[in-house]
Amino acid sequence: MARLELLQHIAAPVNEVAAFFVPQRMPYWYGVEIQARFELSDGDADFRAGQKVRITGLVGQREVSLTAVVTRYEFGCLLEWRFQDAAGVRGLQSWELVPVLIPAGPSAGDAASADAAAAHTRVVMRDEYEMPGRVGHLLDRVFTRFAVARRDRDALGRLARLAERR
Repeated sequence: MARLELLQHIAAPVNEVAAFFVPQRMPYWYGVEIQARFELSDGDADFRAGQKVRITGLVGQREVSLTAVVTRYEFGCLLEWRFQDAAGVRGLQSWELVPVLIPAGPSAGDAASADAAAAHTRVVMRDEYEMPGRVGHLLDRVFTRFAVARRDRDALGRLARLAERR
């Protein structure tokens, strides 16, 4: 099983970053390379634990999809789901939003600058997955693990640009 953990610092408060962890906005940063679409099993507008999410998109001319089940969700704090795709790849992805205060200016020790501290967010993304079969394990060690890490870094970079309004 492959396990990846990536950190992304975002110069925006948690509530502004959290606005991109809803089904309507996640495709702006997650799954962009396949033009992802999110469908919730019950038609809700927000995620909730126990909910099934179908994510579909295109790779070339071929439609690909995976089904995820939300295992934990706390708005503004955490989104976690287990997934499996049609090829048998299965795993877990999670995103944790951690508030961070960045002191303003060189005199960070005084009381006035504490009020001027900027609210930032650290996103911790965990991606665990397993490819089926011996060939899948070999391909993962040689190719897939690096491609998944790059895809995840790119997605977190897009999230940062959107949340920071760059």
